[in-house]
Amino acid sequence: MKEYLIGPGEEGIKLYKQLVKILDNAGSAFIYKMLRKKNITLNDKKATGSEHLIAGDVIKIYLSDETFRKFSSGVRPGKLGGLSDLEKKYNIKDMIVHEDDDILILNKPPGLLSQKAQARDVSINELCLDYLYRKGEITDASMKIFKPSVCNRLDRNTSGLMVFAKNYKAASLFAAALKDRTIYKYYLCIVKGRIDKEGVAAAYLEKDKKLNTVRISDVKTDGAGGIRTAYRPLAYNYEYSLLEVDLITGRSHQIRAQMAHLKHPLLGDSKYGDERLNVMLRSCYKINRQVLHAYKLVVPSYEDNDISGYAGTYLAPVPGDMEALIRELFDMDVKDIV
Repeated sequence: MKEYLIGPGEEGIKLYKQLVKILDNAGSAFIYKMLRKKNITLNDKKATGSEHLIAGDVIKIYLSDETFRKFSSGVRPGKLGGLSDLEKKYNIKDMIVHEDDDILILNKPPGLLSQKAQARDVSINELCLDYLYRKGEITDASMKIFKPSVCNRLDRNTSGLMVFAKNYKAASLFAAALKDRTIYKYYLCIVKGRIDKEGVAAAYLEKDKKLNTVRISDVKTDGAGGIRTAYRPLAYNYEYSLLEVDLITGRSHQIRAQMAHLKHPLLGDSKYGDERLNVMLRSCYKINRQVLHAYKLVVPSYEDNDISGYAGTYLAPVPGDMEALIRELFDMDVKDIV
């Protein structure tokens, strides 16, 4: 018999959804059959699977060890036996901007994935899981009920703020707030050319999944979705501009592709940028990535909205290479700007 105690982080999740996570190799027919036969119980009582779990609930699964192993992958987060050299390169504690019982807000460095694409990848998501595992905030059993995860993503070579939800409540709140734009995200970027007035750019974006690129058009095409990007110059000269960008909509590669569409590509952008400038950037400043940083996250206080419990303005320090470039190109300290 396997027993799972529900903690505060798992409140509100349906029993069936948790059973799918625990018995991740089993089909729904098998799970419902086990519920009907009382081989799976909730608080020692027969359950249907539609129950919403609360802290203190106990799920019991009466299966032989052999059967349980067949239907449960039993994957555990965290290495515990030591991190790889790549993982040691990224100290999660150095990335934490804010931490409470529900969330981590982190300043992701450039070069680190948000979530891994292949088994051998290292991402900020896995580093956070390992961090919580080592602190004792998650266990093998709790991971079967709810797996903490990042709530937003950044491109590998974009740095800045990410939210990681420790529990189901926070994950639901932040997923909804990010989707309906009741949380505001601001970016810093350096672009080619002079932009001396603020504006809002509107266009249509279509993603090419095979090439992992997007296309921007001023007219709507099949498969394209509308995008809007607000920008405000913080510093500029005749060759370059430092912008604060507000994503009114949030689509893949939106800032990078839309600024390129406006003839102001981001410095260092290998997909949408000016290769001549990129060569100069690599040669003179040792920067081999798009100069884009998610520097500010604002969670407003709303009446009768639980997200207000996290209200505040969270700031991520600008990476050293970008800070040095701002000083060189605009003769100013980043502290004078943000």
